[in-house]
Amino acid sequence: MSNTKTNSNGLSLKNRIAYAGTDAAGNLLYCTLTSFINFYHTDVFGLSIGTAAIIALFVRILNTATVPLWGLAIDKTRSVYGKSRPWFARLAIPFGVFMCLTFFTPHLSGNSRVAYAAFTYLTASILYTGISTPITAILPNLSNESYERTKLNSFRMIGGNIGYFVTATFTLTLVSVLGRGNRQQGFSLTVLLYTAISVCMFFYAFRNTREVNAKTAKSLPIRDSFKALRSNWPWVIVVLGSAFYWLGNSTRTSSLIYYSRYYLENENYVSILNALVLTQMIGVAAIPFLARRLSKTCIMILGFFIAAVGQISLGIAGRNFTVIVIAWVITSIGTGIAVSMPFAMLSDTVDYGEYKNGVRASGFLTAVGSAVGLQVGTGLGDFVPLKLMQHFGYVANQKQSAIALAAMKTGFSYLPAAFFIIGAVIMIFYYRFEKNESVVLEELANRREKITDTDNRHRNTVHKNRLVQEV
Repeated sequence: MSNTKTNSNGLSLKNRIAYAGTDAAGNLLYCTLTSFINFYHTDVFGLSIGTAAIIALFVRILNTATVPLWGLAIDKTRSVYGKSRPWFARLAIPFGVFMCLTFFTPHLSGNSRVAYAAFTYLTASILYTGISTPITAILPNLSNESYERTKLNSFRMIGGNIGYFVTATFTLTLVSVLGRGNRQQGFSLTVLLYTAISVCMFFYAFRNTREVNAKTAKSLPIRDSFKALRSNWPWVIVVLGSAFYWLGNSTRTSSLIYYSRYYLENENYVSILNALVLTQMIGVAAIPFLARRLSKTCIMILGFFIAAVGQISLGIAGRNFTVIVIAWVITSIGTGIAVSMPFAMLSDTVDYGEYKNGVRASGFLTAVGSAVGLQVGTGLGDFVPLKLMQHFGYVANQKQSAIALAAMKTGFSYLPAAFFIIGAVIMIFYYRFEKNESVVLEELANRREKITDTDNRHRNTVHKNRLVQEV
């Protein structure tokens, strides 16, 4: 167990870096999956675009159904290491293995080929949900201070952006270099390299994070986990807002490689634009400063608004790559803000669930909340642009028609903007709950103090009775 201590001033830098490493490790592999799996299935693995779209939707639907199970598993975990932390060590290697299998091309054909693609993609996605769930669920238990959680979440987002930056910027280059012209071999070796790095980072995070309630963690009954959802409207709002963020972001990222290769006629633009996603860190780094002046609700709406402006600008830019770069950076700053806030807000909905229903289901609420939004959003974000391109006549590895190119442009620019705007409207309704956070925290503190006093009186009574018996 790490010797890192949690005190009134917050966590040590080492503990924060370890927590940031969890998202860096996860994104290194998962962003490879979400950014390139559609292209890999259609243009490398050899599936039709219709089949790839159905697989994408099928995987997300089934994966979403497993989300509550991971949350329940965390809430029922009882370990000296805590509830969430053990899962970093348990799932790192299985997740890495199935990521490698997902980007491996066996000598299969027909239905066997489709079944292999669906099975490996589904299993890798389920295992990612399993290992990403504790990344979110551990946050309320790393600190009891709301501002400290916001800072921790910013570290996490920075780590996640670094992981995404690496895969988004270097994947196609590594595929070319390692594959030596063979894209199937290139993808396999590239993902194997990422897996080795990711597994090491997860074990580092396991070793250097610490849950403040590790010694008192109790297994939570399944019924109580679901009870924490009752009338928890702030949780519902955050999940819906998060789903529309992921829907918008996944639509644009999954469309990027098609847009660059066929519309802009330069596949190298993928690496350039993906590298610029690192500018998300500007938005992430700004959050602790914005939090001193703005509510969490306003910060997230601001992120959505900036992202929508950038996406609309992408549509207006046409083929002017300089303008595209500027618009892409604007969007990235906005998404950096918008993607960060739900994780911090979900921690607050754990407090609200305890306040409203008397149950602190941190694993279940944060796991289900973050994963449902991500899975539903990214699933539809993969499916919608693929079906849009299929409807307007996309054919892999061929010159596209004007109407197919227009569909790519819409999926890349205007459609994500619409989703971001809808997300901003949804988040307006969160503000009335955020205004009462101080009341909720004060009430919870009073309840815990009463419980502590009662436990102390009980222990003193037991001790006195033992002394009397000994006399």
